[in-house]
Amino acid sequence: MADISDAPLDRGTRLRSILGGSAGNLVEWYDWYAYAALASYLAPHFFAPGTAQDLNAWIVFAIGFFMRPIGGWLMGVYGDRHGRKAGLSLSVTLMCAGSLLIAATPSYSAIGWPATAALVLARLLQGLSLGGEYGASATYLSEMAGRRHRGFFSSFQYVTLISGQLTALVALLALQAVLPEESLRAWGWRLPFALGGVLALLVYWLRRRLAETESFAKRDRKAASGAFALFRQHPREAMLVLLLTAGGTLAFYAYTIYPITFLKKTAGFSDAAATQVNAAALFVFMLVQPLAGALSDRIGRKPLMIGFGVLGVCFTYPIFVAMEGVRDGVSAFWLMTAALLIVTGYTAINAVVKAELFPAHIRTLGVALPYAMANAIFGGTAPSVALWFKQEGWERGFYWYVTAMIGISLITYATMRDTARNSRIAED
Repeated sequence: MADISDAPLDRGTRLRSILGGSAGNLVEWYDWYAYAALASYLAPHFFAPGTAQDLNAWIVFAIGFFMRPIGGWLMGVYGDRHGRKAGLSLSVTLMCAGSLLIAATPSYSAIGWPATAALVLARLLQGLSLGGEYGASATYLSEMAGRRHRGFFSSFQYVTLISGQLTALVALLALQAVLPEESLRAWGWRLPFALGGVLALLVYWLRRRLAETESFAKRDRKAASGAFALFRQHPREAMLVLLLTAGGTLAFYAYTIYPITFLKKTAGFSDAAATQVNAAALFVFMLVQPLAGALSDRIGRKPLMIGFGVLGVCFTYPIFVAMEGVRDGVSAFWLMTAALLIVTGYTAINAVVKAELFPAHIRTLGVALPYAMANAIFGGTAPSVALWFKQEGWERGFYWYVTAMIGISLITYATMRDTARNSRIAED
């Protein structure tokens, strides 16, 4: 009897699967970014008084990223062997556990160092989850999309990623509007994590009902799919993923996560004002992702990535210098939006570019592991590195650091083939 997973998928099933996969991705990233949005509120509850609580909170944020390569490895192999939707279901289970642990853990004043340990454990679980989530969702959306619109539909990974980040910020804005500041700092910050845990349970139910991709059904079942096979058989592609991610992911976190802290500590904005500026700029950023993805279907992926590299090298330093002296929300919004429009050349298409580099039997791992390695080294450390430069009295050193890494990725973009015209997914 033929396996039902080998049957061709109709257009309606593909569209429902893309929408379902995207909705789950939104909740995963909401859970992940809730920590970043609420870092200044949760820090006093998990670290000893008298310590650098904000810096400690961002260090734990970075620690979660160092679990992502392990998650990319373990769940990348799992997704290549057991299916894309199986990997997606496993990742959201771990994310749920991490969010509920943060929501329920008593404060440092009540239980001491176990509170810090619980926070670290929660972020390790979430890092493990997201390490697998990126590769599984990037592969799933890229494989589900048809060839003519693969850039457009795969861009919804970052639409939902940004939506998750934006939802976390909106949750914070709502709490700031309805709760007194004292209540928000005392216990209100826990509510978004509890909500994230509940939503993750709903996503698990949704993901178990997704259709599997044709590429997975038709993969070479006899081919090796482990980490050794990846770096032995596809070393060039794995290195490409790492290098093209390095500057892109650093720019993304420098332009999206760090500005909240930057606007408060350098430009003198209030918590609410910094959050509002960030949320407004992210909303515009979210809307332009499908436009850039659709453009890549017409002109190729490479021109967009080169555009990001050139503009990022030229304008990162001036934009951050201008933000130092900004004193009104409108100016801050336009500066942040300009930075985000620049990085769109990377964010809108990076998932499909990576997926198009690898054959189906090792695609999830090939996307997930090198990406997670670059994220751990450059992305997750961005806020703590920026704060370190600031504490050392040379805040502008961070601007040069971001510029240099974008330059390295630019060299990669300029020398690699255009994956839209050399796609391994099309070979499936």
